[in-house]
Amino acid sequence: MAIIYPFKALRPQPQFAKQVASRPYDVLNSAEARKEARGNPISFLHVTKSEIDLPEKTDVHSAEVYEKAKENLEAFIHRGILFREEKPCYYIYELVMNGRSQTGLVCASSVDDYEEDVIKKHEFTRPEKELDRINHIKTTGAQTGNVFLAYRNDEQLDNIIDTWKKSHDSVYDFAADDGITHRIWIINNSEVIGEITKLFAKKIPETYIADGHHRAASAAKVRKSLGDNITEGAEYFLTTLFPASQLQILDYNRVVKDLNALDEKEFLKKLGKKFEVVKVDKAFSPAVMHEFGMYLPHQWFKLTAKKGSFNEEDPIGVLDITILQDNLLDPILSIKDQRTDKRIDFVGGIRGLGELEKRVDSGEMAAAFSLHPVSIKQLFDIADSGNVMPPKSTWFEPKLRDGLLTHLIYEF
Repeated sequence: MAIIYPFKALRPQPQFAKQVASRPYDVLNSAEARKEARGNPISFLHVTKSEIDLPEKTDVHSAEVYEKAKENLEAFIHRGILFREEKPCYYIYELVMNGRSQTGLVCASSVDDYEEDVIKKHEFTRPEKELDRINHIKTTGAQTGNVFLAYRNDEQLDNIIDTWKKSHDSVYDFAADDGITHRIWIINNSEVIGEITKLFAKKIPETYIADGHHRAASAAKVRKSLGDNITEGAEYFLTTLFPASQLQILDYNRVVKDLNALDEKEFLKKLGKKFEVVKVDKAFSPAVMHEFGMYLPHQWFKLTAKKGSFNEEDPIGVLDITILQDNLLDPILSIKDQRTDKRIDFVGGIRGLGELEKRVDSGEMAAAFSLHPVSIKQLFDIADSGNVMPPKSTWFEPKLRDGLLTHLIYEF
């Protein structure tokens, strides 16, 4: 069963919440983070993307960057921008995007549950991304990134959270610059905290990582690396748990740097063996499984996987990203491992198809592929089977903001 704990969050004074709150570190590159934080000295990007406060050519994985993150975090605490909760609490986090709301419970989840597969995974992680978070956590003493977990709905839990929201004022309530509303309530009643903890321990047999595999894996490896110096805080990691019915998965698209020395005509000919290929006159976002959009410079195509090109009985083989990998990325472009190959990159669906066009037309990439999103049911079924999806198969929106609730592994 799922073991969760209340914790003493490091969080902003209410008047600073909107300025502090920042988009997750892994959805912005350094240039975007520098631009977004410009003119805002208390943006949490100064902690999560601290290279923005160093010369532009600084290696983002250098010790200097992690030390700067620690320095900035400590400065926020000393200046009273951030403070530590006096007692362990749970927190309710509501997000509203385009009129649609979803509500999760922010808590500390057990590293033991992660390692014993009570917290189920559906992706492998990329070693260099793990190392980045390990260094950031160990240097700052803080888990600044939230792991987004899902669980199958429980009516009793839903009622407790809904009742608390209706009967208490939120501590934070603001619309970010992207129009997404963020509201947070503090559950500080010991009886309610105990009831929630018991419900998870008795009625929620497992949770599922929806977003944050690298953050979860890094938290586990940090605990292991501390050895005899392990702290109580390192036994847990920062999570927000959402009931499955409230979640929405968006597409997670691909861009590739070259066509493996093929010219466009040769490339399209090879595609025709496994896909029906049709030119289209506008950006193509697949409405059903087994269709793909493909963008070459200044031209969109619709690809449809031919019958027999994939295994309809295999829960992994039927996924569109598997079809793309097995019939295109590997045999035609020689991209064997999406986790480690530097010739492929990933673009979250929230950025839109225009981002795919931009990266291809600029000459940075040679081709882009838009995919149909997987379903929550597929994610649960694959995780339950012990299998994993190909990397970067799911993109969840809206995103939790960094900086509003941080979990410390060391005492300040």
